[in-house]
Amino acid sequence: MKCRICRETAVIALPRHNSAFCKEHFLDFFKRQVQRAIREFRMFSRKDRILVCVSGGKDSLTLWHILHELNYDTTGLYIDLGIGEYSKRSRRLCEDMAKSLGRELKVVEFSKAVAPIKDLARAAKRTDCSTCGVVKRYYFNKVALEEGYNVVATGHNLDDEAARLLGNLLRWQLEFVQKQYPVLEEEKGLKRKVKPLCRLTEQEIAAYAFLNRITYLRDECPMSHDSTSLLYKEALNRIELQSPGTKHFFYLQFLYRKRKGNLKGLSENAAVEPDGAETGDSKGGPFQCRVCGLPSSGQICSFCKITGYLDKSDQTPYEHA
Repeated sequence: MKCRICRETAVIALPRHNSAFCKEHFLDFFKRQVQRAIREFRMFSRKDRILVCVSGGKDSLTLWHILHELNYDTTGLYIDLGIGEYSKRSRRLCEDMAKSLGRELKVVEFSKAVAPIKDLARAAKRTDCSTCGVVKRYYFNKVALEEGYNVVATGHNLDDEAARLLGNLLRWQLEFVQKQYPVLEEEKGLKRKVKPLCRLTEQEIAAYAFLNRITYLRDECPMSHDSTSLLYKEALNRIELQSPGTKHFFYLQFLYRKRKGNLKGLSENAAVEPDGAETGDSKGGPFQCRVCGLPSSGQICSFCKITGYLDKSDQTPYEHA
């Protein structure tokens, strides 16, 4: 197997591009894909302060690494959810990455100040993943607002976004399809959120991490066993084996058609909290949550609703590492 560019021995094959690359040219390819996403979707500029949400996994640590390599002004944000040894190991890996990059890592001590995420999910009678999503989105925005960051970046990749699109289409959740995009613009107290890895697959991200000796947590989150996104990913992976490039075409054609205005028939009237959680009391907002003061489509935001089931403060301090 030869590199498509220099004809030296390739280190990775990319069937969706009908290509293979040596280490040098794969890293160039990876960098160009990130730069293209940033430019194409106008995610941020070099003047912006970027809060990179890290979990200790390959996607988020790779995102922080590549943005640092591209000389963007980045700070990491880790939320300690209190998932036993898993959280201890993931936090340590994020701290190690911050040290190697010479960048700051902010740590939200959620499990100590509020409750371990599993206890909160049980109290609120919600699934683990749903509860985790509400907590993370809340603090992504809260820390960015309080610390003056222009944009929040997450490590969602092409596989994640294709699986999300498939799931929403299978359930005809057209309001969520309408909102899906690599950039969620800043509005009324909600910071801009971006996904710079949206053009890259899990395989490509894992290869980048390996070639750059990025140590990451390889285990799946123990709370993700009931996540339907894993089922959708598996289905797409099976199709991809038989028809390379399917995920690429499925998701990127969706983005292309959306930019061209060919998806105007989708509903835009969803009653959805700014953090993505469904709500039954939306009256057109956004409002300011009467508990925490952050934006909400109802009188009380999803975060304050679920933490309201606990007899603890929702004011979580964050540390600097």
